[in-house]
Amino acid sequence: MARELNEKQKKFLEVLFDEAGGDIRQAKILAGYSPDYPNNSLIKGLKEEIVDATYTFMARNAPKAAFAIVAGIDDPTDLGTRDKLAAAKDLLDRAGVVKTEKTQVEATGGVMLMPPKQ
Repeated sequence: MARELNEKQKKFLEVLFDEAGGDIRQAKILAGYSPDYPNNSLIKGLKEEIVDATYTFMARNAPKAAFAIVAGIDDPTDLGTRDKLAAAKDLLDRAGVVKTEKTQVEATGGVMLMPPKQ
């Protein structure tokens, strides 16, 4: 069950992945907290919400990563393609979009279990 956040906490989470660009100190100030308010206290109090917002941020940027992979296919000679592809793959993996791996299992001389006779 999600707990009720106050206005400053909501604003902090809103600006953390937007205007503050992930900078805790800047997000804290933009949300109306005092610059002297301890970062650790804020983070400790909003840990679950910050993690949830991080997953949302990664999911929001997954399409950009997919486009980067396709762009690498379209123009593999573009500067930095290898680094962009690695970053895009990493982001997609963390967002939960992973390649499917199939494993084939073969067995010989197996044992068949039968239900007991009645």
